[in-house]
Amino acid sequence: MKNLALIDGKPLIYYTIEAAKTSGVFNRVVLNSDNEIFAEIARRYDIEFYQRPVELGSSSAKSDTVVYDFMSKHPSDVLAWTNPTSPLQTGHEIKEVINYFVKERLDTLITTKNEQVHCVYKDNPINFRMEEIFAQTQDLEPVKPFVYSIMMWRSRTFIDTYEKRGHALFCGKVGYYPVSKKSTLIVKTEEDIQLADYIMRAEKQYKGQEVKYDKIVYDIEGVREK
Repeated sequence: MKNLALIDGKPLIYYTIEAAKTSGVFNRVVLNSDNEIFAEIARRYDIEFYQRPVELGSSSAKSDTVVYDFMSKHPSDVLAWTNPTSPLQTGHEIKEVINYFVKERLDTLITTKNEQVHCVYKDNPINFRMEEIFAQTQDLEPVKPFVYSIMMWRSRTFIDTYEKRGHALFCGKVGYYPVSKKSTLIVKTEEDIQLADYIMRAEKQYKGQEVKYDKIVYDIEGVREK
């Protein structure tokens, strides 16, 4: 029931639904779940509901199969999976992602974040060399962890690939879109829920607040803070 945990008084899943609706890019918004309790959530927020087979709700269910099941029963040109684990993603950013998908004529897109930090995998450097002087972070090639806030596909390409290979999450021309810092907060644990709640409440309280600096900065620049 993670999706029903309250973030600033509203269930986690509300924020993705609202962002999808306000993006203005979708012909249909459908809540997809194996649990019938979410039918009430769909009614509450005036969207459609699809109750997928119970076996596609287990921890062993594969994303490829969940997507194929939905596509087979809800024909469309393009399907975008907006993930409720990214409650801080806005409708405006969703629109930017979808427009990028269309502009680049992609078949698959997954959102990412650009991390310019020194990274190792299995104790081996990924984006730097130990034999060289320690690179400045701003000069590093960014690594791109997946965010999953949006995953989307051209339906015909996905279905054809799935029926041929049994998997299709990466099909056709694949692209990636780096989202904003706030969108990279992925809610998985209770700590994540609390953090998202803190941010949401703070944004409401301090909306429009500008960054301020220590007074010495204003002294150096010859400007006094009012």
